[in-house]
Amino acid sequence: MTMSQLEIQNIDQTVLLWLDDLQKDTISAMRHHLQVGTKHDERDLVTNVDKANEQKINALIRSFDVNAKIVSEEGFGDKPTAMNGHVWFVDPIDGTMNFVKEHTDFAIMIALYVDNQPVLGWILDVVDNVVYHGGPKIGVFANQLRIQQPGDDSLAEGVVLLSGARLLYGMFGYDQIAKAALGYRVIGAAGPSFIRVITGQAVGYSSKMMPWDFAAGQVLAKTLGLIVSDIDGQALDMLSSNIVLVATKRAHRDIVELHKS
Repeated sequence: MTMSQLEIQNIDQTVLLWLDDLQKDTISAMRHHLQVGTKHDERDLVTNVDKANEQKINALIRSFDVNAKIVSEEGFGDKPTAMNGHVWFVDPIDGTMNFVKEHTDFAIMIALYVDNQPVLGWILDVVDNVVYHGGPKIGVFANQLRIQQPGDDSLAEGVVLLSGARLLYGMFGYDQIAKAALGYRVIGAAGPSFIRVITGQAVGYSSKMMPWDFAAGQVLAKTLGLIVSDIDGQALDMLSSNIVLVATKRAHRDIVELHKS
């Protein structure tokens, strides 16, 4: 089903209102005692805020878009096997380690896909209270300021962002990619890393991600003419984990070639 620009703008504005409330709640919760647990290992943290935010967002989506399916991190969503219809992706706290230990470089992310096509994405930089949002039909904005397409710098001309764990062990050619770049950084969260690429601060970013980690960033990046793929240059599977690469066209070509070599 094709949605009009007006329908898409109305959805965008509705989610921005949700995120305004979530930003205030998350900052307030961060200033009080966090209940911190672990999931798969001691570095895979989860807090009461992750769970509370996801429950709030999912309830709002289910009320607003009653037939939609939800793919979300903390287990309160659905388990769709296909991308038909409306599919929402929710990351209630992206970068939980940063949230708990650094109190910066974390985000809240939401995305809407319709029949497997990217429609809208939202990445909320919680600390700075800036929402990066939009999609193919309306463009991309930082709050109300339109973002222009970033330049097409090569890998050698810019900073690349990489997964720290995989860089440490030289996986996926990350060590060679870091050496070939003008500089490299490890942020430790997908949302803040996508923000740096779409705003032109970095020429590329790669990490292993789950769908809720990359769904919103993919919408915004593709709208701005950036390339989003797996590390081999193939389309992403929206319902499973991927080694994701987002980059300028020239940096994307450079990185894929280095990975394959």
